[in-house]
Amino acid sequence: KQWYQRRVRANLRKNMFLELHLSANLENIESLAADGQDFRWYIKIKCSNCGEIPDHFVYVSQDESSEVKGGRGSANLVVKCKMCSRENSLNIIPGSVKPYCKDNAQFASVVKFESRGIEVVEFEPRSGWLAKGAESPTVFPNVDLSDKEWCDYDENEDREVGIYDVKSKFVSVKS
Repeated sequence: KQWYQRRVRANLRKNMFLELHLSANLENIESLAADGQDFRWYIKIKCSNCGEIPDHFVYVSQDESSEVKGGRGSANLVVKCKMCSRENSLNIIPGSVKPYCKDNAQFASVVKFESRGIEVVEFEPRSGWLAKGAESPTVFPNVDLSDKEWCDYDENEDREVGIYDVKSKFVSVKS
């Protein structure tokens, strides 16, 4: 039994790679992307050690970094679990942020995370998105998807544009 418990604890600290997949109905929108290095990905996390899920969302951003305790480098998000006091971390894999395009009829990856001691259980798409009009030079900055939908008007093409039925899921992947 002790051998099994040691093995389980060791596995909890291994790196896990997760991709955030989005799905949305894009109306007269070519692509939807995170706008810049300072984009905030709002996530709800679960401690892999004790299973604690805080009732609030935290954010992770590529342009922010904190030192990991014990001289193990730095991470984009470092959090200490309030229940078990374990320090856990999460990184955004450089170069993994991609736009969600109109051609993606299903779920498609928009970012890849490397986590240590954290399970990401939920994503909340808030503001800071960049939408590009379909067959139009119009760019819509700071799109707010807090309500899982957004609409506007493209004056260049004289038509309505919108993003509807935004859904997300996390998929475990190999490094």
